Amino acid sequence: MEIRRDRYLDRLDRLRFAGGAKIITGLRRSGKSYLLFNLFYDRLISQGVPDDHIIRIALDSIENRRLRDSEELYKDIASRIIDDEPYYVMIDEIQLADGFVEVVNSLKRRKNVDLYITGSNSRFLSSDIVTEFRGRGTEINVRPLSFSEYLPASGMDERSAWHSYLTYGGLPETLSIDEGERMNYLSELIDVVYMKDIVERRKIKRPDVLDSVFSILSSAIGSLTNPNRIDNIMNSNDIDVDGGTVSEYIGHLKDSFLFEESKRFDIKGNAYIGTPSKYYAVDLGIRNAKLGFRQNEYTHLMENAIYNELKFRNCSVDVGVIGIREYIEGKREYRQLEIDFVANRGDQRYYIQSAYRMDAPDKSEQEMRPFLKVNDGFRKIILVGDDVPPHTNEKGIRIMNVMDFMKDPDSLDRF
Repeated sequence: MEIRRDRYLDRLDRLRFAGGAKIITGLRRSGKSYLLFNLFYDRLISQGVPDDHIIRIALDSIENRRLRDSEELYKDIASRIIDDEPYYVMIDEIQLADGFVEVVNSLKRRKNVDLYITGSNSRFLSSDIVTEFRGRGTEINVRPLSFSEYLPASGMDERSAWHSYLTYGGLPETLSIDEGERMNYLSELIDVVYMKDIVERRKIKRPDVLDSVFSILSSAIGSLTNPNRIDNIMNSNDIDVDGGTVSEYIGHLKDSFLFEESKRFDIKGNAYIGTPSKYYAVDLGIRNAKLGFRQNEYTHLMENAIYNELKFRNCSVDVGVIGIREYIEGKREYRQLEIDFVANRGDQRYYIQSAYRMDAPDKSEQEMRPFLKVNDGFRKIILVGDDVPPHTNEKGIRIMNVMDFMKDPDSLDRF
């Protein structure tokens, strides 16, 4: 079954001959190449673009090895552009070409060329995109499957698909292999693809420390942490390392699209607070495999899945903090309340709490309390694991089941 990735396809459509080079990035095995070489190619053909005006080059194929020389690559492409009609040039794993920036710049000078490039490693990670292509391209970050993409492709009932999604994540390949093989597949990806790439690319001197940082971040998803706390954990386990190295290795894991950082945001003060932050795994299957599928706490997995869904919906996502003063045992004290997610998209903001259960009055009050301290008119939503119909309570707070939220890409605005 072909998995449609219409959000990305529609964006690629809108950016045709606009936005400079389209730079398609993301976690390896998340479907970047298939999106470009199959789905987008088919769309162009269906819209009447001649096949010989779509130039596709996969630099990781042995038959294209000679094209890893930048001059040869440019000459090959230029020789296939034989008229003034529009050409769509797609280059997969462009980082394999030495001097690929010159190739990109040279092709962009041709008015009838629309350029699309993908990359996963070498100099093609997220921080390098900003440096190498500032002002000359548009980055399109392809994420693992959202639940709304995963559910119809899985062939499972809704609840079974949800638990499979939380366990094995959203890498498309996991849906084409038996469940018994998924653990091995994900574990091998970590060792053979992700870790190997970072160690070789960054010339890591302490791969043992990198491995430990990976494990600690995986274990601590959704919890406040910082490099010093991780440093203390490792030192307590007789791993001698300093906070600077830990911070550097966290950066490498983020640049490899394995983790994303959500910073604390003071809602009343309208400013970021700084460390500690929360870190979320871009794919839960990779996270679970790193921990040997031993730490599958539903509350943490659900929170991480919600974060990933908000990012899939093009939201920026912060941890909300609200400072209040209240009397505790006769003394007026300062406290900070937390909202799991402050999601911003355009001029819209959404406050979201992740709550596994809401079946007790004190739990319901606990989740709603931070919302009641926010004095604005933006939407406030509690997502729960309980099987409840979507509804808005008397305080104007929307409550819905997490699966109802996840399977509908427009659920943020459906009230």
